[in-house]
Amino acid sequence: MALPDYYVVLDVAPEATSDEIKQAYRRLARLYHPDLNKQTEDTRIKRLNEAYAILGDPVRRIAYDIQRLE
Repeated sequence: MALPDYYVVLDVAPEATSDEIKQAYRRLARLYHPDLNKQTEDTRIKRLNEAYAILGDPVRRIAYDIQRLE
């Protein structure tokens, strides 16, 4: 199974700082949240949440980056 590219999901570079990741997540969450945008897909916010859960946690981000390199 292919590993999803969470950097693309959050629209940040792999070198992004944790603050940049947090800002990107918040911006996209406001844009795609189903309570604020009735036309968006529920799966989009789920992917955003999943991406932020991985990239927002330093330990999980390191493990993810190692898996991407394999």
